[in-house]
Amino acid sequence: MVEGVVIPAGERSGVTGSGGRRRPDGTGQFGALGLDLADPRVEASVLGLLDQVESELRASVASADPLVTEAARHLLEAGGKRFRPLLVALGAQFGDPTCAQVVPAAVVMELTHLATLYHDDVMDEAAVRRGAPSANSRWTNSVAILVGDYLFARAADIAADLGPEAVRLQARTFARLVHGQIAETVGPRDADPVAHYLQVIAEKTGSLIATSARFGGMFGGASAEHIEALAGYGEIIGVAFQLSDDLLDIASESMQSGKTPGTDLREGVPTLPVLYALASDDSDAASVRLREILATGPLVDEALHAEALGLLRESPALKRARETVRGYAEDARARLAPLPDGPARSALESLCDYIADRTS
Repeated sequence: MVEGVVIPAGERSGVTGSGGRRRPDGTGQFGALGLDLADPRVEASVLGLLDQVESELRASVASADPLVTEAARHLLEAGGKRFRPLLVALGAQFGDPTCAQVVPAAVVMELTHLATLYHDDVMDEAAVRRGAPSANSRWTNSVAILVGDYLFARAADIAADLGPEAVRLQARTFARLVHGQIAETVGPRDADPVAHYLQVIAEKTGSLIATSARFGGMFGGASAEHIEALAGYGEIIGVAFQLSDDLLDIASESMQSGKTPGTDLREGVPTLPVLYALASDDSDAASVRLREILATGPLVDEALHAEALGLLRESPALKRARETVRGYAEDARARLAPLPDGPARSALESLCDYIADRTS
């Protein structure tokens, strides 16, 4: 999933925790996402919607069982950038963002996303999520799975109030998420590993972001042409953001990606730069040595891990992966062509710039 910059609990309000205020460095409340909202009216609208979403999220996960409420709020209160509700809020700017169904549509998307995180942590045997103990490590795998199911159910319940089309879209998006998870679990089989990986990201990450942007346009009352443009943009920008996180895990010297650099290598996760390196037929000594190390699987040996990380950072594979990310970012920008010029479109374009630049 697209996790990127994580906002610690206690520092957030809406997207980045600045509660709509400008930070002293002037980067504004959307700096963690590279989003530029230059128009104060659009900025106020988006922030207002996100504040409402935050309140509704807390209310929507409450249960008569205190344990269910505590476990369901666990990741909600751990932080996060609310990327999917943000796309709903921005999509709604192309119609009427004050429409009553915009906020519940955003809640449906975020609840669906949160539910996948509970399930992902079980499958990945994760001990930490967003800087806090994962639900499975705190309450057991069974509880984490069931809480994820509960969040899916709550999302479906709210979607039912939005009408049959919302239910259908949420269900189809969920089906794509499941297909993506299955594909990731069983591996590429006879498919090209790179094509398989990109398809997994499109289904696991791009699908939900696409539906988020679509919901914003739909429930804001945008035209059919604009809704389709938003959905196409959402899918591609979602893939681009996930791929850029893959690159940051290798290229960054800090915690910019939200995790310790080289974590994917240590865990044996074959991200795009690694797949490009393994598929390379470059015969120089560095490329050959890199393929030898990567072929061994998870790099738990510190010396091998450090060597592989250093080789990857200087490899043609990383350069090729950067070009791929930039290509997706430019494709996402092209999907915005049918939308009218204005601050909302400019904000969506700024995400393309940010993703293209953050890994260069």
